[in-house]
Amino acid sequence: MKITGYRLINTTLDWGRPVGDVNGFIESGRTALPIVVVETDEGIEGIGMGMHDGIPQLFEAVEGEDPRATSSLYDRMISRMFKNGHGGAVFGGIGALDSAFWDIKAKAAGQPLWRLLGGRDRFVPGYASGLDIALNAEGLDAYYLDMSERGFTSAKLKGGRDVAHDADRLALVRDILGRTTDEPLLMLDANESWNLPQAVRYIRHLEETVELSWIEEPLRRWDAQGLRRLRDTIAPAVATGENLTGLEQYRQLFDAQAVDIVQSSAVWGVTHALRVAIAAHARDLPVSPIGMTSNYAVSNVATALPNHLLTEVTSPRVPDGVSVDFEIAEGGLVLGDQPGGGVVLDSSVLDGTTNFVWGGAGGPHVRSSRAGLELGVRLPPRETAPE
Repeated sequence: MKITGYRLINTTLDWGRPVGDVNGFIESGRTALPIVVVETDEGIEGIGMGMHDGIPQLFEAVEGEDPRATSSLYDRMISRMFKNGHGGAVFGGIGALDSAFWDIKAKAAGQPLWRLLGGRDRFVPGYASGLDIALNAEGLDAYYLDMSERGFTSAKLKGGRDVAHDADRLALVRDILGRTTDEPLLMLDANESWNLPQAVRYIRHLEETVELSWIEEPLRRWDAQGLRRLRDTIAPAVATGENLTGLEQYRQLFDAQAVDIVQSSAVWGVTHALRVAIAAHARDLPVSPIGMTSNYAVSNVATALPNHLLTEVTSPRVPDGVSVDFEIAEGGLVLGDQPGGGVVLDSSVLDGTTNFVWGGAGGPHVRSSRAGLELGVRLPPRETAPE
């Protein structure tokens, strides 16, 4: 079998609500989803999600190769971009192609990807995550009640600008989940919006009213020493890593013992998720994949990981022109038996165009000094962290 070509497609996901984080949000609730379709000489096509950046150059490293050589092709793509750099969005292009190769490999074997990867149980435990920074109390109630009825007993909220505001929101969600469990788990995602003194002050205030299982991305991803100092100071576990583009970038976190829960983003692909999990497992650390709606194939990886903790589950909705072979139930994902990664495209719906971009003007991850002001929230004043 040989790789012969590729097609790039854009579709959109209508979340049915505003989505975003402390850095900004998308009021329309419609976001873009880039898709790559890899073609082979045997007619088997692979579907990958991630980003389109760098794919023309990356394809030069894999054209004519057997797509089933997933690990070797991943390294060829990394090497192809070595001098220009494989970080950022280009790493998302690698992830999209990589996931398409895994899809082909599973289809050729006539197996669902989770089984090919060595999974025993098709169930992936998860937590509900509404990307909910812009939701009011009514919106929070609607989303988390729906997820609670789907069996979820854990939830992660977006926050980081106002302690009292976040405490109220966390308490509201705790009470919703508490209708079905005596021990709901709550997490807060600050999306790298604090420095160390702010993080210490903020989390200590929160701990006076709510119990957090983990605090996610409290500091910038490269601040290993700051994350270690924070980890030694607070009670909640520290989770981070989703924005690291390459296994080598985790080294400083591991060396500094700066992380309790190792995260990887689904957008970076299947092979990356596998390698990060192995590196974490060697250090007795659990992993938690994020961004399931950005690359559904990575949910299959979780079934084969001895150190998988929980996978982020954001929405029961699927993108336009896409169907998926799983259910959101029992507090997680119940994967199906369809060969491949479980994604099917309706070419009659997908026209390759979209007007909605995740991270566009005013959207998430457009860092601004005014971020959060529209929500009437505020950061605590800077204080000195304890030695």
